[in-house]
Amino acid sequence: MGQLNFLSEDDVKRIHNATLRILNEVGYVWTHKESLEILTGAGCKIKGNRVYFPPELVEDSIQKAGKRTTIRGRGGMTKTLGDGNLYFHNLGGARDIYDAKTGNHRIAQLQDVRDSTRVLDALENCNTITPFFTPQDVPGELMSLAMYRHALPFTTKPLQGPGVQYGPETKFAVQMAEVIGNPKEVLTLALSPVSPLTIPDHEAEAVIEIARAGIAFGALPCPTAGATGPMTISGSIAQQNAETLAVVILAQLVNPGLPIIYCGRLAMMEPRMGSSVWGGVELGLASAGTVQLGHHYGFTVNVYGFSTNAHTIDAQDGFERGLNAAIPALAGADELSGIGEMEAGVMGSYAQMVLDNELASSILRLRRGFSADEDALGVDIIAAVMDGSRNFLGQKHTMKYLKAGEVQLTKLAERNSWETWERKGKQGMVERAIDEAEKILREHQVEPLEPQQEQELDKIMEAAEKELVKKR
Repeated sequence: MGQLNFLSEDDVKRIHNATLRILNEVGYVWTHKESLEILTGAGCKIKGNRVYFPPELVEDSIQKAGKRTTIRGRGGMTKTLGDGNLYFHNLGGARDIYDAKTGNHRIAQLQDVRDSTRVLDALENCNTITPFFTPQDVPGELMSLAMYRHALPFTTKPLQGPGVQYGPETKFAVQMAEVIGNPKEVLTLALSPVSPLTIPDHEAEAVIEIARAGIAFGALPCPTAGATGPMTISGSIAQQNAETLAVVILAQLVNPGLPIIYCGRLAMMEPRMGSSVWGGVELGLASAGTVQLGHHYGFTVNVYGFSTNAHTIDAQDGFERGLNAAIPALAGADELSGIGEMEAGVMGSYAQMVLDNELASSILRLRRGFSADEDALGVDIIAAVMDGSRNFLGQKHTMKYLKAGEVQLTKLAERNSWETWERKGKQGMVERAIDEAEKILREHQVEPLEPQQEQELDKIMEAAEKELVKKR
């Protein structure tokens, strides 16, 4: 199926040229001494607290960067982002949990990191996993590391690392990855520069550590158009691109060829309240534009797809996430993020994870399109039926295309008659998703880590606590 382009090639080039101007003429707030020495050694200029990037350095870094990322789970499953397939993973870093059965929400705990990982491990369309919740029952300095440590035992799928902010976090995350394999094969890391066009010293240090460790890396700028970026989608995409590429440049100077996952998390400002809108169709458009720009450079592109501002699993929730998954998928995204996400990333839900697993099946069917070759058109079958049984049900042609997935089957959606639906208890998709999530938590078992591996992870966490947690 052909890709749906929202930007012309000239539009993409204009955004790229605007990015070069931003980096070269506007500059980037940057004060970390070691990274500035690296950048100025490559030709960057400093004026005040800003660094300015020459266009030729930007172009050279894009060219040098690794364009494909393969990540392996401890069970041996591998996924190569950028291999032509569309992959899905969950939201990472939600603070709250929505209980779809009671309609209430609560603060996430460490056990929720374990449980959510196990649910995601059971969902066939969640291809890689990111630690889902930010547990509030651990010290803040250890939160990212605790997320990774307590996700590791509960999936054999590829497990992408949490977002990091500090160099020592990177060091300890790499050590934990070594417990299950080569960190360059079993770990990816992400980091979010501050919009607009700022990188704190501790984040610059973390980028250097990530690059030195050779870990595939995704910069995750999160501008909000109208608040921390221009009100226009194209202007904020250009700024987001500059925020990404500046970090990519540093990573490539430290480790040329380091694999890069090109990411975008651009949202729009709600003009009546000033909040960040993750559910509007504009997010889908921004994601599609990000896909086109990232592919222009040859990168693998990860954008949000399953996104909403909804507080409950309702019509708004389904409406928003359906649009925002379909649009970038049709634009050719390599990876869609956000399975289980609610309330603009603040909250997540086990039932929503199950629902998004089903939505992902439909998105894959949508992207596959349909054939109009001679066999699919089936003129001979139509003729045979008209001359014989006048029934297509018994035809081999029918069975062939049913098995090929011409019709997307569903586990959760209601397609029975009213009478059958009523007889079965009037359950809808949400109720079925709640039941399925509860069943997974009761029954799904994951191959455990070896006792020695658990002990090694505990020792790493103890060392991290001694180094990172401030005395209170």
